Amino acid sequence: MDLGNYLLEKRAEINSAIEEYLDRYTISKRMLEPMKYSLTAGGKRLRPILCLAACEAVGGQTSNAVPVACALEMIHTYSLVHDDLPALDDDDMRRGTQTCHKRFGEAVAVLTGDALLNTAFELLADWSLENNMQTLPLEARVKVIQTVSRASGCRGMIEGQARDLEFEGHPLTLKDLEELHRLKTGEMISASVVTGALIGNGNKAQIERLKNYSKNIGLAFQVVDDILNVIGDPQILGKAVGTDSARQKNTYPALLGLQDAKRKATDLVERALENLKGFDEKADPLRAIALYIIERNH
Repeated sequence: MDLGNYLLEKRAEINSAIEEYLDRYTISKRMLEPMKYSLTAGGKRLRPILCLAACEAVGGQTSNAVPVACALEMIHTYSLVHDDLPALDDDDMRRGTQTCHKRFGEAVAVLTGDALLNTAFELLADWSLENNMQTLPLEARVKVIQTVSRASGCRGMIEGQARDLEFEGHPLTLKDLEELHRLKTGEMISASVVTGALIGNGNKAQIERLKNYSKNIGLAFQVVDDILNVIGDPQILGKAVGTDSARQKNTYPALLGLQDAKRKATDLVERALENLKGFDEKADPLRAIALYIIERNH
């Protein structure tokens, strides 16, 4: 399949919906401006696209998943806004432009992250009550919100971020590093795939295989992120490189070496693809995205 065109088409759909939701859920420019600045500053839109692709893979209607996909991107962007703050990673550039706190100040950046997170869950709640979603069982709609909540909270992304901070300068075992990255990055990527499958009304076997697929690509994504922080081009990445080493962060290149880290990413993607063997061509976007993860340069 032509992944380039697929990604462009889905990004355009997501970007258009995000603009609409921002206008709907804000009441003044005071918060609209920094929220829009952070959400529309670029980005791969990987999580929302995975949500749509998983819905498609089980034969669902992707338009039903768009609100959830946008909520996932809001949560992801909130995490970046807060990650970039001086109290955490203290970064000046994100997605090729100034970070939110550099553009609007630290206080507004904190509020922007808070606003994006809360708006995401308001959007999820409204989606679950929409008339066209009443055909999806109530249990499935609640499961979607529960999945996103868990992945983004203290049993998922936030716990992973806390561990990342705590263990700077303290080398971890491979097992502990994998658990850290599963929480920090993998849980939200997994939630993106699983929620898409739930919205598409996938059966238990399909959802389980897609969950295994998502766990492997989630970890592969973080391994490649670690690699790009060593060898990436900051002009292409849109952010500084070499920061992991400077902060003594635990990374796969630091623990395994660059070549073994690359082999690790390839092995994870191969495992992910194994879990898609029972799916037909509707899962081709998921297959292509898995390969894209290890081939990307940003």
